[in-house]
Amino acid sequence: MFFRKKITVAGTLAALVVLGIAASAPAEPTYKNLKVLPKNISHEELDSVMHQFNRSLGVKCSFCHAPKKDNPRKLDFASDDKGEKNVARDMMRMTDRINRKYFNYKKGDQHAIPPVGCMTCHNGTPHPEAMAPKEEKKEEKKTAPAAQQNSGQ
Repeated sequence: MFFRKKITVAGTLAALVVLGIAASAPAEPTYKNLKVLPKNISHEELDSVMHQFNRSLGVKCSFCHAPKKDNPRKLDFASDDKGEKNVARDMMRMTDRINRKYFNYKKGDQHAIPPVGCMTCHNGTPHPEAMAPKEEKKEEKKTAPAAQQNSGQ
């Protein structure tokens, strides 16, 4: 009888431990207000995209994300209060169209790197400079002395 109680208590404790671990396992977060990125994006993928923006534009998260109303030291990632966030969405759509139309890029391809991205134009600055192409220096045509003599005859 004593042995049975030990087995029952041990089994109950083991079951509680397993249930506790299962209940505390972090679930995939559900993000609010994703309009361009997939709704089921993983935390790692979202962080990767955001860090790419940081590097490509040379900005911090607060460049696009507004502060929380109740705690201005924290960011409200779901908020659309800052216009830069919608500009970023438009730019993501634009580069996606360019890559599909002109480079036949498909997002599902493994190991495929899109040819056009934020860094293409921004080069680490928040607002890329519009630069006109450099003018080519026109070299004066140098005619050989023999050619001048032949044309003078």
